[in-house]
Amino acid sequence: MTKLENKINIDVAEMERAGVNLGHRTSKLHPQMARFTAGIRNTVNVIDLEKTKQQLEAALAFIDETIRKGETILFVSTKIPLKNLVQAIAKDCEMPFVVERWLGGTFTNFGVIAKRVQHFKTLRKDKEENRLDKYTKKERIKIEKEYNDLKTKFEGIENMDKLPEAVLICDIVKDDLCLKEAKMKNVKTIAIVDTNANPLLPDFPICANDDAISAVRYILEKVKEVILVAKVKDRPEVK
Repeated sequence: MTKLENKINIDVAEMERAGVNLGHRTSKLHPQMARFTAGIRNTVNVIDLEKTKQQLEAALAFIDETIRKGETILFVSTKIPLKNLVQAIAKDCEMPFVVERWLGGTFTNFGVIAKRVQHFKTLRKDKEENRLDKYTKKERIKIEKEYNDLKTKFEGIENMDKLPEAVLICDIVKDDLCLKEAKMKNVKTIAIVDTNANPLLPDFPICANDDAISAVRYILEKVKEVILVAKVKDRPEVK
């Protein structure tokens, strides 16, 4: 297994304070998640953070290797409470993101998606250079509506000119279509997996609370730290 070149501190106590270990009610436990739980607290499954730590270390090592190769990781979370967090982390890492609806075919029909993205970029350039002034008011309103719709759909992936090497999904139940398309196109999958989901589906599962912003933030901040270090080309030699 690839080792992370720059040691990232992953503290179990900090994870617990962030609520990383709090899963769903016991009635929602996925059978494959049983081995990653450490008990029950007030009818809620508690995730074994020692195992989560191992999974996070493995995921971070893969992310480190991927970024050092100059590859891209797509951040995905269409869960409304996580939208701003995921978008901000992705932007800090200069990585593409999807925080609105996952469009079917984003991976499996990437050629068509790429054409729509190019159309969006063309419209934006026309707006910036005042080329829409030649149209009537009614036509401009229609174009503006189309532009805003395309911006919502494609702004996060406008610079993704090919399929990413990997995708990081914050909830594989909510964004199951993304996971399915990634597996169909051999895009590596890193995912936060709560107790209601199957941890065997992603390539790099991270068993953790995918509802609490504090829990997801803890994981994404570690991802961000690894990516930013890996992107530095003139880093000192690791001894």
